[in-house]
Amino acid sequence: MRLPLLFSMLALPALSQAPSSQNEVRITEEDGLRHIRSNGIPDHATGRFPNAHNPNSIRPQDYHYTVPIKPEPQEKPSPFRMQPFGVAVNGVVFDPFAAEWWRGDSSSGWQYEPQSGAIDLGLDEHNAHVQPNGAYHYHGIPHGLLKRLSSGEKRMTLLGWAADGFPIYGPLAHAEAKDAQSPLKTMKSGYQIKQGPRPADAAPGGNHDGSFVQDYEWVEGLGDLDASNGRQGVTPEFPQGTYYYVLTEQFPYIPRQFVGKPDASFERRGPPRGPGGFGFGPPGGPPGFGPPPRGRRGGPGFGPPPPPPR
Repeated sequence: MRLPLLFSMLALPALSQAPSSQNEVRITEEDGLRHIRSNGIPDHATGRFPNAHNPNSIRPQDYHYTVPIKPEPQEKPSPFRMQPFGVAVNGVVFDPFAAEWWRGDSSSGWQYEPQSGAIDLGLDEHNAHVQPNGAYHYHGIPHGLLKRLSSGEKRMTLLGWAADGFPIYGPLAHAEAKDAQSPLKTMKSGYQIKQGPRPADAAPGGNHDGSFVQDYEWVEGLGDLDASNGRQGVTPEFPQGTYYYVLTEQFPYIPRQFVGKPDASFERRGPPRGPGGFGFGPPGGPPGFGPPPRGRRGGPGFGPPPPPPR
């Protein structure tokens, strides 16, 4: 399926604080690849940045991501690492994890969940905040973008593309995955908080309460979606069917593993570059992650989390 090429420089509505630059995003298709180039500036109202829990200001980035137009699933899902999961159609990245660990120690294996409320990362109403390099990014459903694309109506809405090329949709999808005539319903993930106490040798101690990524487990049949927070079905853009991911109101909010092979353009690598140092750039391009920055609680920065369930 060939989607229309997009280019936008959109004027923002009145904001509590307006970014100093306009949104710029260009999506093109060439040689089997979808290219997403953007400056990472959102096209909707944002919260106020910096704020009491996020000291960073929104600044333009220089993103160029590529994904396959016809992605293929792998034999088994790929464990998700500390990199963007995907990019929205407005050019802002989806990035579910945070570099926040139990007592600032990544070796503990206990990583705080940004949406849990256990730590306050200054997220705005769009579940987004700002990295030290000025990169605004989503940790959950981007409500402003969803409202703009859906015109506030109840519809299945394409929000972006995952690093493996599969589409990302908002929380509404058909009750019967393969029936476009079936009613829309809000998709529910199959994850739940584990019962009982954490392992005796676990650093945080106490009971599983959702504070940490490791407090959750996927239960088959519990929700509408698989462990990758997606499913096979028909969509407005893919009437013949496709695998697609869904952003949900519950954990994992943004998927935490890939069904297909993520494109290397989403990897964080290379020495710190550009304004503010660390950034989201692809290899050899705009600002990229070199040595991991330290988390807001003083802990070392980005390392891979434990593999998620299959």
